[in-house]
Amino acid sequence: MSGKIVTRDFSIDDYNATLQLWQRVEGLEVAEGDDKEGVAQFVARNPGLSRVAIDESRVVGVAMCGHDGRRGYIYHLAVDPAYRRYGLGKRLVQECLDGLRRVGIVRAIILLEARRLGGCPRGGANGN
Repeated sequence: MSGKIVTRDFSIDDYNATLQLWQRVEGLEVAEGDDKEGVAQFVARNPGLSRVAIDESRVVGVAMCGHDGRRGYIYHLAVDPAYRRYGLGKRLVQECLDGLRRVGIVRAIILLEARRLGGCPRGGANGN
């Protein structure tokens, strides 16, 4: 870890490195619609909302973010296991929430796999 992690808007050019990260993160399911074309469409409909964290030239974190005009959604939050416990996930989520506020969205749902939370009594987690 270089110690100089930068975050920026996700670009479709980040897709291949992001896919590799998603595949390394236990419990994160890459499903239908997560192919490059599907992600490109999602990002085009939600410009400037998804975030990526870069250490030198390596993608070490990502959060896909969008909205339906009323409520925001954060999907596929992933941090490289070697970069956990430094607040990077929290930073990405905060940047997504800030982006949603900029476009007038004040409520958001974060979709996480219950197994990654150590079990969640209601089978999922969402926040305001």
